[in-house]
Parts: sequence; C-alpha cells; structure tokens
Amino acid sequence: MERQPKMVEIKSDASLDAMREAGRVVADALEAVRRAAQVRVSLKELDEVAREVLRAAGADSPFLNYRPSFADTPFPAVICTSVNDAIVHGIPSDYRLRDGDLVSIDCGAKLGGWAGDAAISFTVGTARPADLTLIETTARALAAGIAAAVVGARIGDISHAVGSVGRAAGYGIPADFGGHGVGRNMHEDPHVANDGRPGRGMRLRHGMVLAIEPMFLAGGRGDYRTAPDGWTLVTSDGSRAAHVEHTVAITEDGPRILTAP
Repeated sequence: MERQPKMVEIKSDASLDAMREAGRVVADALEAVRRAAQVRVSLKELDEVAREVLRAAGADSPFLNYRPSFADTPFPAVICTSVNDAIVHGIPSDYRLRDGDLVSIDCGAKLGGWAGDAAISFTVGTARPADLTLIETTARALAAGIAAAVVGARIGDISHAVGSVGRAAGYGIPADFGGHGVGRNMHEDPHVANDGRPGRGMRLRHGMVLAIEPMFLAGGRGDYRTAPDGWTLVTSDGSRAAHVEHTVAITEDGPRILTAP
C-alpha cells in the first residue's frame, strides 16, 4: 500500500460530516450572493450579503485577512468578486454590476474547526451567448473532475479530466493556479492542477478532501497578469473568464460534494 505524505490529512467519516456543515454555509452564502447580484448592486454590497450569512451561521471567513506569500496586503473581504476579464481573487469594490457582466464569486467558511471552499460563475441581466457557453463548459469540467475523484485514482486523473474539457473547447487554462487540499485550513496539500497527464501523482484514498476548481479563459490562451491591487488576476488579452469550484471528499462510495447546495 502506498503511503501519503504526512502533510495530507486523511479525515475520518465524522470529520467529513463536520466539513459538510461548513460546506453548507458556503453554499448558502453563494446562493445569497447570486440572488443579490443584480444590475447596479455593488461588489461591496455582495460581500456584505456573504458576511451576514456567515455571521448567522456562526462561521468565520478563511478569506478575510488571508495573506499568502504572493500578496503584499491581507485580503480585505469574505468573498472574491471577479468580473468579466478577472479570473480569480477579485477584491470587492464600489463597482456596480452592469447588464451583461460575467461574475465569478469564490467563498469560504470555517465552522467547528473545519473549512469549506467553493465558487460559482453567472451572468447579470442580458447574457452574452459566449459567456453562457464558457460558464457551462467550466461547470462541465468541474463535473468531470469530480467524477474522476475516486478511491484508487490519482491526482493527475482529476487534472486530465478538467483540462480535457477546457482544451477541447479551445479555452485557455492558467498554468499556475488550480485546486488544493481542504481540511482544518482552506489551503492544504496537495495541489490539484487544472490540466495534466492521467495516472500521475498522489493516489486518492478514502478521507482525502480536495477543492477542485476549473478556471477557463475565453481567449484561448492561459496568459494572465496581476492587477494593481496586488490580488486580482486578469486575462492578458482582455477576454472573459469563468471559475467554478466545489470541496469534494474522496470516499469508498464515490465523490461526496461537501459544498453542494
């Protein structure tokens, strides 16, 4: 039997149940934000909607004041709000949503010592057909990645499943960003790339928990740059992007989506 690196925690079934409770809070927050995201609503107002859901559930935000090594400043909000050409990590601002905007919302919650992490993409008002196709394809890639997250498979099988959908559609895939382990912290090992070769990497075991999060760029290239705020990643060619994510437990009964509505 292969042994996993010590930094990857294998969760008990009771721990998975506890993580599901954190995941419910994330799902509730994302749904509340989606309902509130109307034309002329500001991104800061959407952040306050999510804050209220977390407060009501007695949950903390793993996003608020999070400061990874690449960031010059701590993240100032409980959700990431990435609009149009923003891929991920968008900071909620005074920007007011406009008809036709493509919005990606990423949210996390910590409850009872366990974290959940998920993201959705949607359009506001009158949708561009190309945006709907981009979102649907990104969601289909997430479903393919989840389907590959089974006991005995490998991390590379998830990466290949996600990347195959994006590449077949002609979308760009940012090479440096992808999914990750989730547990007592929002970001844990292992890294889960959004493209890769099957049969490679760590073998999946019952009790592992992964955030699987495709992010596709409509322009066909995976190139991006960091906005002046030091956080937001935007497409280099100005094309639109979509980002979806679920926290998923690997179980003997198949993948268990801990952040499902």
